[in-house]
Amino acid sequence: MIILPAIDIKDGECVRLFQGDFSTTEKVSEDYLETACKFEKEGAEWIHMVDLDGAVSGKEQNSHIFIDVASKTNLKVELGGGIRNMNTISYYIENGIERIILGSAAINDPDLVKEAVKIYGERIAVGIDAKDGFVKTSGWLEESKVDYIEMAKRMEDIGIKTIIFTDISRDGTLWGPNVEQLRKLNESVASDIIASGGIRDIHDINKLLDMNLYGAICGKAIYKNTLSLKEAIDLVKRKV
Repeated sequence: MIILPAIDIKDGECVRLFQGDFSTTEKVSEDYLETACKFEKEGAEWIHMVDLDGAVSGKEQNSHIFIDVASKTNLKVELGGGIRNMNTISYYIENGIERIILGSAAINDPDLVKEAVKIYGERIAVGIDAKDGFVKTSGWLEESKVDYIEMAKRMEDIGIKTIIFTDISRDGTLWGPNVEQLRKLNESVASDIIASGGIRDIHDINKLLDMNLYGAICGKAIYKNTLSLKEAIDLVKRKV
């Protein structure tokens, strides 16, 4: 399992939200590059980054930040938020982003997902963000009537190899991941599953390891010091 520390960007700053609510925006770091370098020093190989402004507007808005991290560290950058056309996908991949996450586009424009997978293969992932089991889009502001398992199966059929699953009700809460939904998802599709939302401490990492998931995204837990990134990475290495 890979551990992906997270940096969410809003208005050019590193922030965290509570349950995706923009009114709860909290600045958690002064410098995105310094933070990314710290993650790398602690053993991270991947970093999960989100353009929160882009997620709402549907346009790339902080691209220089993500490209900066990709070019000035050895971290593999996984990026989501407002990526809704091939031009943006190509731009980011050509500028060093390792993995692109399509979220709203997966619901609203499945043909884009098909085209992206055809061209870039496993470098295209899909983010399934759900509340009460139903997928939400546009920065989690709009609700669909699509069940998260149904969505995952659609994406698997298209050829998506990696799915990032977030239970919005757990995101930024430190209440622990939704183990039940993650287990059901992992058993329903062959795609690799990355858990996101609610991870608090090393016990949560252990639970996800026992489920044989592909990855775990850790955000607020690292910033609030309820989880040591180095300890989490070391635990994964010992168990592999």
